[in-house]
Amino acid sequence: MTGAAAEDRARGRWDARRYDEGFAFIWERGADLLGLLAPRPGERVVDLGCGTGHLTRAIADAGADVLGIDASPEMVAQARRNYPDLRFAVGDARDLRLDAPVDAVFSNAVLHWVPEPERVAASLSRALVPGGRLVLEMGARGNVGAIVAAVEAALAAHGHRPRPGDNPWYFPSVGEEASVLERHGLETRLALLFDRPTLLEGGEDGLRRWLEMFAGSF
Repeated sequence: MTGAAAEDRARGRWDARRYDEGFAFIWERGADLLGLLAPRPGERVVDLGCGTGHLTRAIADAGADVLGIDASPEMVAQARRNYPDLRFAVGDARDLRLDAPVDAVFSNAVLHWVPEPERVAASLSRALVPGGRLVLEMGARGNVGAIVAAVEAALAAHGHRPRPGDNPWYFPSVGEEASVLERHGLETRLALLFDRPTLLEGGEDGLRRWLEMFAGSF
């Protein structure tokens, strides 16, 4: 990644084409969540943090009326190129702006990027009709812990002091996240903590590519 590209990622901008080409495991593994969502024909669903739209497509194929929302204009632009027949919009998980509440919100590998969980939970609660469903996957406490520790040690060895925002992630425990959701009227029916070891593509460059894509803020 060039210096300019790394700066883009640090500012929250994504290389959507590179994401599509090299990090398919993110949406491929997230496809298992669709069984929990069980979208039904005619249901109104938001795919929150839709990325480049692949799981939005799967939800639409089940017959649901789905809107893909992502904070990244680059991701939304790529999603529209991938699936021009679907609806996508740029939006903020902390302040979802919808025409009307929806039947379900689906979110895969997104909310650990938003370190304001109370605002997110309040936004999700407003977005759902009474009795609506929230199905989400996110990193939990300890996720990529060895990588973060190694990066921080390398930075320290070169004389860099930690700065607010260097670590871009929010990784709660199951209990912490369930409590946040319940404070905003979202009843937790099922919460699972599980290990998901992931073999990175790219051989010896796999970790470097992962850091360039996701850890630019460091």
